[in-house]
Amino acid sequence: MTPDDSPEETAVLRTEGLTKKFGALTAVDNLNLSVRRGEIFGLVGPDGAGKTTTLRLLASLLDPTSGSASVLGFDTASRAEKIRESVGYMSQRFGLYPDLTVFENMDFYADIYGVPRKGRVEKIDGLLSFSHLTPFKKRFAENLSGGMKQKLGLACALLNSPRVLLLDEPTNGVDPVSRRDFWRILYRLLRDKVTILLATSYMDEAERCVRIGLLHEGKLLATGSPREVKEAVLGKFEVEPGLEEVFVSVLSGSGEKESGEPAPPPVEKTGEIAVSVEEITKTFGEFTAVDRVSFEVARGEIFGFLGPNGAGKSTTIRMLCGLISPSGGRGTVAGLDISTQAELIKTKIGYMSQRFSLYEELTVEENLDFFSGIYRIPAAKKRERKSWVIEMAGLEGHTRTPAGALAGGWKQRLALGCAILHEPPIVFLDEPTSGVDPMRRRSFWKLIRNLSEGGTTVFVTTHHMDEAEYCDRLGLIYRGELIALGSPAALKREKMADKVLEICCARPAETMAALEDLSQIRDLALFGSGFHAVVSDASGAKLAIEKRLSENNISVGEIKQVEPSLEDLFISLIEARDLADGTLSEVAG
Repeated sequence: MTPDDSPEETAVLRTEGLTKKFGALTAVDNLNLSVRRGEIFGLVGPDGAGKTTTLRLLASLLDPTSGSASVLGFDTASRAEKIRESVGYMSQRFGLYPDLTVFENMDFYADIYGVPRKGRVEKIDGLLSFSHLTPFKKRFAENLSGGMKQKLGLACALLNSPRVLLLDEPTNGVDPVSRRDFWRILYRLLRDKVTILLATSYMDEAERCVRIGLLHEGKLLATGSPREVKEAVLGKFEVEPGLEEVFVSVLSGSGEKESGEPAPPPVEKTGEIAVSVEEITKTFGEFTAVDRVSFEVARGEIFGFLGPNGAGKSTTIRMLCGLISPSGGRGTVAGLDISTQAELIKTKIGYMSQRFSLYEELTVEENLDFFSGIYRIPAAKKRERKSWVIEMAGLEGHTRTPAGALAGGWKQRLALGCAILHEPPIVFLDEPTSGVDPMRRRSFWKLIRNLSEGGTTVFVTTHHMDEAEYCDRLGLIYRGELIALGSPAALKREKMADKVLEICCARPAETMAALEDLSQIRDLALFGSGFHAVVSDASGAKLAIEKRLSENNISVGEIKQVEPSLEDLFISLIEARDLADGTLSEVAG
């Protein structure tokens, strides 16, 4: 059988006993996996599970130590050139050139892929339109938001019209609006029977895959549809659990320590004010990054600061931490003025950047020693604090490992530990769990809750809407303006005027195609294994949805009105602001 005449159900990706070792480390261990034509298969696992190594083996970028892998019938070790002709590979750090425009980046990768000059411009324009990047084709890549960079990376990976896409955590660190739009693009690719193998640490994304595989320490622990994996791990259930519960259950059975789910936050906290800003503004030339923002954060409160990439979150945090000065307005942190007492503020806070900011060439212990000196921790207390951080971060046995050699989740836990080494009264955490698996995220949030209950004020940004539910209060910033402020429950109750219908279905790609132009639906978003439809008239929209699906011979499991999620609210508020301003969102493209 040749690669071109294989039937639809024949596996286009297959591994048999696939093993890859790096010295004494076994990154992929006797992996037996098959992925069918035209499906999205999700590889889910913690940091260091072997996801990236598996993708690189399938992309013919690594040779296996033993076993075999094939793509479209071609052996990855001996037919690498053939595989690269039909495979698009998007790594975690896709190499865009910041000083080239969107179009120029596409043209550069077209050269690499050998795309003929004849018809190249039309092909690039078609992919930019497909990925909603046409309005930004002349923009330099360095000026794109995180979500737009990921969509550009995907568009580049599609230049050779691949039959197989290998995506390594493509939406890591991307806001919910951009992630939703990215997944819409993936579902459109399914209509052309493109096969997608995707590594992800987002459990809601894993729910959207046709099938998933749970990977741990290079071994495949479970595989099947999301529902099949849930039943295999947890047994039959009356109320369907999320994949996060399955993930934690599987890894707990594999010897991983599970720290327990964070307790729900208190309804309200009162007391002294730890952070206060009034009309705070920051401009860079003619660009206003933060526009007259005002809010207060109480001592011991967990305050979640939400917003799309490029909305002004990081700029606000940098002003509050004394790293940059505001252009206007005023603010205090721990009673100190952010404009005139920036150096004093730095001694009263802990700050964890969204980018790894430790010294990669230093070992874990050397980084802790360095920050102990920076924070002037007394010698009598230094050993105790270092031991606490090492245990909290799960870095026992890794104290002599260079920080740069740690997996992503361990790096972030080390960075968090260094940020709170001196026990500051206020901690600023800028996307602290980006790219971290669910078990480690739970550990992060248990620690955050403990810090809060001890009186530490926690100011945190996140793109995980389930994490935002754990915050006492939330602020939503968009285009530099604070557009919502309140508790998660209050915001959902007071700010969401529309209704939300949950649509459960077995054929999500076809369902999306059938419903995306239905006039009764204001917004249709992938949500878990189904959809959330934002509508003004729930009963009328339900009838219209049932009629449209019936006309397309698509059976639907259930359509019901549900409480809006924070993601629904997040997207609704942003789109409402865009509509009011009459502008094109650079987030959703």
